[in-house]
Amino acid sequence: MSQLTHAALIASLAMTTAASAQTSSGDDPYLWLEDVHGAKALDWVRERNARTEAEIAGTPAFKVLEGQIRAILDSDAKIPSVEKIGAYYYNFWKDAEHPRGLWRRTTLEEYRKPAPRWETVLDLDALNAAEGTQWVWHGADCLRPKYERCLIALSPGGSDADVTREFDLTTKQFVKDGFFRPEAKGGLAWIDEDTVYVYTDFGPGSLTSSSYPRIVKQWKRGTPLAAASVVYEGKPDDMYIAALRDHTPGYQRDFVSRTLAFYNDELYLRDENGRLRKIDAPNSAQKSVHKDWLLLELREPYTAGGKTYPAGALIATRFDDFMAGKRDFSALFEPTDKAALAGYTWTKDHLILNVMEDVKNRLSVLTPGKAGWTASAFVGAPAIGSVSVSAVDPDASNAVWLTATDFLTPTTLSLAEVGKAPEVLKSNPAFFDASRDVIEQHFATSQDGTRVPYFLVRPKDLKFDGQAPTLLYGYGGFEISMTPTYSGAIGKGWLEKGGVYVLANIRGGGEYGPRWHQAALKANRHKAYEDFAAVADDLVARGITSPAHLGAMGGSNGGLLMGNMLTQYPEKFGAIVIQVPLLDMKRYSHLLAGASWMAEYGDPDTADWEFIQTFSPYHLFDPARTYPPTLLLTSTKDDRVHPGHARKMMAKMEAAGKDVHYYENIEGGHGGAADNAQAAHMAALAYTFLWQRLAR
Repeated sequence: MSQLTHAALIASLAMTTAASAQTSSGDDPYLWLEDVHGAKALDWVRERNARTEAEIAGTPAFKVLEGQIRAILDSDAKIPSVEKIGAYYYNFWKDAEHPRGLWRRTTLEEYRKPAPRWETVLDLDALNAAEGTQWVWHGADCLRPKYERCLIALSPGGSDADVTREFDLTTKQFVKDGFFRPEAKGGLAWIDEDTVYVYTDFGPGSLTSSSYPRIVKQWKRGTPLAAASVVYEGKPDDMYIAALRDHTPGYQRDFVSRTLAFYNDELYLRDENGRLRKIDAPNSAQKSVHKDWLLLELREPYTAGGKTYPAGALIATRFDDFMAGKRDFSALFEPTDKAALAGYTWTKDHLILNVMEDVKNRLSVLTPGKAGWTASAFVGAPAIGSVSVSAVDPDASNAVWLTATDFLTPTTLSLAEVGKAPEVLKSNPAFFDASRDVIEQHFATSQDGTRVPYFLVRPKDLKFDGQAPTLLYGYGGFEISMTPTYSGAIGKGWLEKGGVYVLANIRGGGEYGPRWHQAALKANRHKAYEDFAAVADDLVARGITSPAHLGAMGGSNGGLLMGNMLTQYPEKFGAIVIQVPLLDMKRYSHLLAGASWMAEYGDPDTADWEFIQTFSPYHLFDPARTYPPTLLLTSTKDDRVHPGHARKMMAKMEAAGKDVHYYENIEGGHGGAADNAQAAHMAALAYTFLWQRLAR
């Protein structure tokens, strides 16, 4: 069957009967697989898991690769990233002896050493053994300025839903009768030692249609949760309601956030009497308040103070002036055709900008003063690779953590004082032999003429005869950028064997700022898929590979991308791996957090279905069509993207006699794995499956 253009696809679907299109849940014979923990559904899962284990994981080569990836993930030599909390530097660490992890701390003097001495603060494996649980770490929020009490979030098995428990850093014990939030999506946030904000499931009607908190309350120590007082109550069709206190010394302020949808939110300043004042900036702008400053990262043009600032710009004004009605902004960054803002971070006296030019990072330093903002170069910033920067202690110092990485160079972590050369503190070991490979960047031309960048890692002696096993990875959504990163798993599982690895920077992502994201929203979703197909064509045209040797992989929104490669461009690929995917786009908004993504995809219960059905793989599947071998991977504990998407697609493909395999990790959450052993197993399944299909 030849490839359909987007216009032809819409016309074809418009003529499809309701029975064959299965556009309503009542027509779906596999609806029972949406019963996540149902006995019948889990029996079905275990049967397919066993078959996949036998056919993919049963070889000696698989066991070797799984062991190699597990050793990389468990390696004591990898960089222990740290966060400064009070006088100590904290790290959460997993290895073979501590599969669920250790929360530990050290001093900067020790951290500089090749083998620092660590003090264990919380052993999650010991906690699980003592409590008979399977907690997965979700992070800690420690109260400034004393840093004696923390709110620790723990997830049962890796789901987004978690509990919050109060922890004493001085005794290294959970606080008896301390703050405790039962399992739900949401959280606690410190106001002071005896008061928190709580946003969680308070009972029927207290969650949004996206299954996130709709109500935030103020809760006093020693009182029952039911007695907490309402701070703000959102609407059922909002996405997420929360509150927080900014504890910056001298600038303590309270805020309430009302997220209506992705990139659509309202922010309110809450005074000491509980009154709310809206920060009257565009809903689409990302709003950030730091000390004297309000920063707006624009996603749409914004006119203020007689000037119009473009989408993608970062603008700043004094917060108190803005709240008083003034609109005098300074433009700190404005995008170009090639450059977009990748992020920024505050230090004590400076603002560090991270800009991407054709998906390559560039750092600069901005300093506010009486005469305005001055710009200077960031001393010692790496000239190549992906670079990220974060403040060590924005209250007290101008030091930043500087991380640099690319596909072939082990990641390094440096400590950099603004204006001085960075001090390299840690480097990952080389987990694979990269001496035979080279990194290139190319541009493919999409169907509408758009230049789409992609990164290519290939053997230096590649023959360009179209025979190289090639793995093409992509995401293309939610303004998330795909940048080069060192991965021991990819190195061992793919590159060291002689494979080619490709990372596509398709529309829908954030590589060129809001315009790149917005170009593939809703009715324009097809442009992301046309971009990915164009990269596939470019790889073939360059003689790097051919369809029989070209594989594709992606997860979550990238899983939806893979579903569309499978159903719309099957002739371009020799195998596809679909991870924790969205696939049934008629039902997605009714499953778990799905309603929160309607700003990205549209509302299938309205006229939007006319275009949504053109990228709903579950409905585009044609039993009579030939598809490449497929592996579907998901997690029972994924309470963000419902595992029913992958289950139902597997059932439909299996019933049609297609070459399809399925594996569902019983733990793991949206990341797919709860510990290193599970992560190694899932990765080995994917790389082994692809190599078996593409290297022959």
